[in-house]
Amino acid sequence: MAAVAARYDEFQRLGVQVLAISTDSVFSHKVFAEVSPSARIIQYPLLSDRSHKISRKYGVLREELGFTYRATFIISPEGKVKYVSLYPPEVGRNVDEIIRVIQGLQYEAATGLGIPAGWRPGMAGIQKEFSMVGRI
Repeated sequence: MAAVAARYDEFQRLGVQVLAISTDSVFSHKVFAEVSPSARIIQYPLLSDRSHKISRKYGVLREELGFTYRATFIISPEGKVKYVSLYPPEVGRNVDEIIRVIQGLQYEAATGLGIPAGWRPGMAGIQKEFSMVGRI
């Protein structure tokens, strides 16, 4: 969360609402916020999913262990899941890639163009036509 929290201003500039959800209790969240320097900079809601309802619905609950995989979901303003990334416990998030995906989705929404591999803001998009498959 610290990496996302440290770059929260970028998410705000992109018009993105950030939420963190964990299966920990609100009491655990309170202690986390009090003792962790990285938690003190979190400026977005940290939700408690003690019932596991949200975790089950998104398919990230590890039933046998009672906690979730670390995951990132990007959901469009229309409520459609546009991107999912499920991280192994040993690997942290790549916030640069999350921001790039958001920028790409916003670019596609504004231009109607597809986003090629390795795309960065400022680069051209591609026509989303079957005839273009394999040409880039």
